[in-house]
Amino acid sequence: MKSRTWDYIAITLIIIGAINWGLVGFFQFDLVAFLFGGMSSWISRIIYAVIGIAGIYCFTLYGRVYDQPYSNS
Repeated sequence: MKSRTWDYIAITLIIIGAINWGLVGFFQFDLVAFLFGGMSSWISRIIYAVIGIAGIYCFTLYGRVYDQPYSNS
């Protein structure tokens, strides 16, 4: 897979994580835990871990922002 594909996957996971944290912050509602059986469920823990890995991967975007020129087209 191209790096750009990984970037889009990671950003999508980060958005899902941000929405989940927003729900926790505003409404004390954890959507991932609700959908997948609580925070102690193995599937919930895997989802949290994958979103965390996506966040770490997004650190690489900082190094590549200036590598790609801006295009107005």
